[in-house]
Amino acid sequence: MKSRVPGWLGRIGSGLSGWGERLERRRAEIESESSESSGPSGSYGSSTGSGASAGSRSSAGSGSEGGSSPTSGGDDPTRPAVESQGSPGGGPADAPTAVLRPRPDPASAVPWGMRVAAEAGWRLLVLAGTVWVLMRIISSVQLLVLSFTSALLITALLQPTVGRLTRHRVPRGLATALTAALGFVIMGLIGWFVTWQVMENIDDLSDQVQDGIDELRRWLLASPFHVTENQINDIAKNLREAISENTDTITTAGLEGVTVIVEALTGILLTIFSTLFLLYDGKRIWQWSLKLVPAAARPGVSAAGPRAWRTLTAYVRGTVIVALIDAIFIGLGIYFLDVPMAVPLAVFIFLFAFIPLVGAVVSGALAVVVALVTQGVFTAVMTLVVVLAVQQIEGHILQPFILGRAVRVHPLAVVLSVAAGGMIAGIGGAVVAVPLVAVTNTVVGSLRAYAQDRPYGDEEPHGRGAPSDGETGAGEARSGGGAG
Repeated sequence: MKSRVPGWLGRIGSGLSGWGERLERRRAEIESESSESSGPSGSYGSSTGSGASAGSRSSAGSGSEGGSSPTSGGDDPTRPAVESQGSPGGGPADAPTAVLRPRPDPASAVPWGMRVAAEAGWRLLVLAGTVWVLMRIISSVQLLVLSFTSALLITALLQPTVGRLTRHRVPRGLATALTAALGFVIMGLIGWFVTWQVMENIDDLSDQVQDGIDELRRWLLASPFHVTENQINDIAKNLREAISENTDTITTAGLEGVTVIVEALTGILLTIFSTLFLLYDGKRIWQWSLKLVPAAARPGVSAAGPRAWRTLTAYVRGTVIVALIDAIFIGLGIYFLDVPMAVPLAVFIFLFAFIPLVGAVVSGALAVVVALVTQGVFTAVMTLVVVLAVQQIEGHILQPFILGRAVRVHPLAVVLSVAAGGMIAGIGGAVVAVPLVAVTNTVVGSLRAYAQDRPYGDEEPHGRGAPSDGETGAGEARSGGGAG
């Protein structure tokens, strides 16, 4: 073991000597290249001479070490590849110059398709994370968001009335108070009327429902489905057992109903106050909101805001008109068919019409079920015919004519948005989902048109940002002041 130690140390020393020689040669090459690129011919010759002398010293040193070490010899696999070039002087003492081949950029070594996929992937991840955080925030303040959104919808419905009153020189505060009071009184009367009608007819309705169930039972016994008396009794027994087993759940739901009522009252108060401030000071609130937007994006957002408000206003007005027509014609149809509680059912049809597609199905099914259990199968079929006829007229004639191109949302987007809104926030989310999607569609289209410097929709070319008269005047004043 002792005889091997000096040889091992000798190899280490030889390797270190070889590394020192290579560093010396590299230093000489760098000095020669810098003198060739920056100095005149005289300095070039001197640097070449110094490089040659350094090279001769390195070679002499190498020769003095001898060839005992394998690491001190020619090729080293750890070194980058080099190319030998002759001396530009062309003299007899030409020394080879090593030129390093540069390694490729790691980014250029990655395939183009993979780079595109990676760029799109991390952006999608950031967008998904942003949406997730936003949804968490909204779910934590769900009552506040629904109240403010409802206030926006009510404001879009009442704001034209405030505008007409102010044009007739009515003070804006008085116009806002009158319009809001009238609107909320009408809404309260509608709710009171529905509650009153239901409470007045609940006893007669229960008797008619019991008669309808007996009639349905007799019809099932005489039908070709071969339903027996024992099967019907078993179904009724199972229903009674299910109700008795879930008594605790029903009681808990009743206790939770108190909390729901408190939250509903809180939401109503928030909606009323928000509507009052939006009707009275909506323009100033919008101008303040624009200050939160970066200055570079402010012109595009200021142009998209009025378009989004026009879309929301057109949607609310059109939906109210369509819902009113549905309620009147379906209510008249079920009234002439002697279906009980025709007026409350018409009010339910009007309210459910604010939930696109799904609301019409639910309200129509409710009318058909009431007709079935109270008046029989024939009346139920005729009620279904009336509901389907009115809804077909609404979908193919009324909505395209009344809403026009103000709300351009694909039916698939409507269904998905209603489903998502219902899962997130229940009935309130289903109501506000479609106007939110319509407004978002308008904002995105307006911002895209602004980025491409072209008109959006049916508007005339306006240049970037479509500033209002006040903004134009302010811009002219600023430019005039600068010229002065």
